[in-house]
Amino acid sequence: MFGKILIANRGEIALRIIRAARSLDIATVCVFSEADANAPWLELADETVCIGKGPSADSYLRIDRIISAAEMTDAFWGTGQSAT
Repeated sequence: MFGKILIANRGEIALRIIRAARSLDIATVCVFSEADANAPWLELADETVCIGKGPSADSYLRIDRIISAAEMTDAFWGTGQSAT
């Protein structure tokens, strides 16, 4: 099993994922754009990482930034694991 997930979504979907993860004792990391910095789902996440400016092309659609956020928070390799 894993102990942390990264949520690269917004709004109601992010809220539902956070609630489900909490019920399973899984920590959550939400990525967000600067435009969503005050969004309510970010307050419920265990960790947050800004991935860019407002337009989706500069944030949510930048896979390289999402992967970097996951690597920074152990959500990529999972708790206690590493790439090596």
